[in-house]
Amino acid sequence: MNSDRFSVSKKLEDNLAVLEAELGYGVTFDLVFRRFKVAHKQSCLVFFDGFVNDEAVIHIMRALQGIPRLGVTLTALKQDLRDGIPFFEMSTADDLEAAMDQLLSGAMLLLIDGLEEVTVFDVRQYVVRGSTEPSLEKVTRGSRDGFVETALFNINLIRRRVRDPNLRFEALQVGRRSKTDVMIGYINELADPSLVQEVKARIEAIDRDAIPMGGKNLEEYILGTVFNPLPVTRYTERPDVAAAHLLEGHVVIVVDTTPFALIVPVTLWHFTQHAEEYFQNPPVGTYLRWIRTAGIIGSLVLLPLWYTLAVSRNLPPWIDFIGPKDPGRLALWLQLLMLEIGLDLIRMALIHTPDALATSLGIVGAIILGDLAVSIGLFTGEAILYTAITAICSFATPSIELSNALRLFRYVLFFGAVVAGWWGLGAALLVVLPTIGLTKSFGIPYLWPLVPFDGPALLRVLFRYPIPQVAVRPRLTQPQDLRAQQRDQRRR
Repeated sequence: MNSDRFSVSKKLEDNLAVLEAELGYGVTFDLVFRRFKVAHKQSCLVFFDGFVNDEAVIHIMRALQGIPRLGVTLTALKQDLRDGIPFFEMSTADDLEAAMDQLLSGAMLLLIDGLEEVTVFDVRQYVVRGSTEPSLEKVTRGSRDGFVETALFNINLIRRRVRDPNLRFEALQVGRRSKTDVMIGYINELADPSLVQEVKARIEAIDRDAIPMGGKNLEEYILGTVFNPLPVTRYTERPDVAAAHLLEGHVVIVVDTTPFALIVPVTLWHFTQHAEEYFQNPPVGTYLRWIRTAGIIGSLVLLPLWYTLAVSRNLPPWIDFIGPKDPGRLALWLQLLMLEIGLDLIRMALIHTPDALATSLGIVGAIILGDLAVSIGLFTGEAILYTAITAICSFATPSIELSNALRLFRYVLFFGAVVAGWWGLGAALLVVLPTIGLTKSFGIPYLWPLVPFDGPALLRVLFRYPIPQVAVRPRLTQPQDLRAQQRDQRRR
């Protein structure tokens, strides 16, 4: 854009002509130009209908009309604008391009003939749904609020939990056309400055028209995952989870129009833990963590392992019951493949099915089709049983992103077992396990603290420690302040 063209002129009509041409005034129906006089000077309010708070605009207009009409110099008028308008969120823009950026995000512009600056009123009023408990991160006890699609509200939910003056949220914009607001949250003097700068640099390097899918598009740009299905950032819709990670030295990214936050860096174990563990007593939380971890491992290896055992010969007596006595009309591997694909189809169908019909679809898919398939001998009951157990293990995985990644890895293990039995299963494991081990999130090894080994940190992964005993922050993020408690507090 030509910077001279967008400089603010003393003539109101010249400024309005630029705004009309750039914003399509007269073509787009929701752009409003409200002309009136301020201190006997021609003025105009410019805003998009539906974005502004009508009551706030009325108060601003009353204050503007109350400015004396005679004997007011331009200097005095500027002072009256600063001191005489009862509104907090006022600023000025030196050029029309910056003013349009504010306007397109919902602010209101005031242009006055003779003034070479634009007054910006942040009177935005977005349509916001209520803050409800996230459906993917439910807990039996704990808060019921969750993130919404407005970034400012999400930041307020975090600040309510972390009242640290060092909590920072830096605002960036991504997308030449969308200009999506992206907030980078961290606790100054705690988070690693190099990590914060790396996150900012990656976001500022994005050169794109828009990120219409919000946080998910942003993740693909800053983390660059292409063929590796493993998630390298943790999504959360819970403000208490975001606050807890901030206090450990992580960086939280909040994207406007996105009802979740992104947490970086992360390891595999971040996706195996759930807030429910911390709303239960430490022994119960530890038990839940172990059961959940066993389910996650089962979702990966149970089905390929069962198939390999079922088709093997000369099993030891204590496991010779494994495998169907009647293999059915289809090959066992084809039965398992069809059941896996069928479950995925049911999952997708449930997403697109209205809530009133979801129960009926579940009955049709799980009872009628499954029962008929066994009755006619298409599937064996044992194949359905182990497929169902694997599905339950997948649902026990707290992160849907990790669950989907493990599903793809399960296919790799399964086809390896189908092609070459135990040797094929072993070869597939040699592909899957190094892939997991070599994955990194902002340079952090995915399997830390197992690889590289860190004993104290690994114990915190295995056991849900009582909060008063957690005196040191995880070294994962290299926090500047390693201690989570002061010495006198730990002696109590």
